[in-house]
Amino acid sequence: MAPTTNPTTGNYASVNGINLYYEIHGTGTPLIMLHGGFGTFEMFAALSPTLIQQHQVIGVDLYGHGRTALTDRPLRFEQMADDIAGLIEHLGIAQANVIGYSLGGAVALQTAIRHPEQVKKLVVISSPFKRSGWHPETQTGMASIAQAPEAFQGTPMYEAYMRVAPKPDDFPRFVAEMQDGMSQDYDWTEQVSALPMPTLIVAGDSDSLPPSHAVEFFTLLGGGKQDAGWNGEHLIPSQLAILPGTTHYNIVFRPDLLLPVLAPFLAGNKPANQQ
Repeated sequence: MAPTTNPTTGNYASVNGINLYYEIHGTGTPLIMLHGGFGTFEMFAALSPTLIQQHQVIGVDLYGHGRTALTDRPLRFEQMADDIAGLIEHLGIAQANVIGYSLGGAVALQTAIRHPEQVKKLVVISSPFKRSGWHPETQTGMASIAQAPEAFQGTPMYEAYMRVAPKPDDFPRFVAEMQDGMSQDYDWTEQVSALPMPTLIVAGDSDSLPPSHAVEFFTLLGGGKQDAGWNGEHLIPSQLAILPGTTHYNIVFRPDLLLPVLAPFLAGNKPANQQ
């Protein structure tokens, strides 16, 4: 795969019944980055320039978001995960590391659940493994966003959609589809427990999900169940990071906290005291 030379120009992959927008930057191990709700790949602007130095970053505009148009298909995590699996196949990649934030975290997690053979390492940022993991007020907000779509006007999310969406007039329908999709109940406890790939769970200490949920997530992966030993001999491949002074809304804009966690996990570096 050749990287795109113009950072504002990408490509479309015909996958799973849609035309999925993606960009490729850098060289190295493929790293797919999945943004949060109402965003685009540009949501990772604070992280991607550094990650591009060591990875072949594949930035995606998820279904219905940014440059990827809505169709008559409902917005569901499972189908969006199949989009990503289709993109991996389209690009001829055997395996990719996958990072997802918020909505993108749920899509990344479902990609790993539904297509584990295609995901080398998984990073889930600020996203629970079950809907009840969100704080109650967050769940309420997700279920009511379509009541006043005009409230988005003037926001960066709205302006970005107007600027890049294939059909800007779809915005009210997009908001309604997002409300419907985020109102669906889910609980992936059993599937998470069976994930075979190393997984990094990241959350802010003041996130839209409590730190205790992130700990529960890590426990499902086998973490936190015993002392790791003097030389880290009982460390598991998966990891947990709770970032201090960090919220759901600024976490991806804190490269000072995120990159020191992401870089060694993706590189496979072991702790200094582990032989």
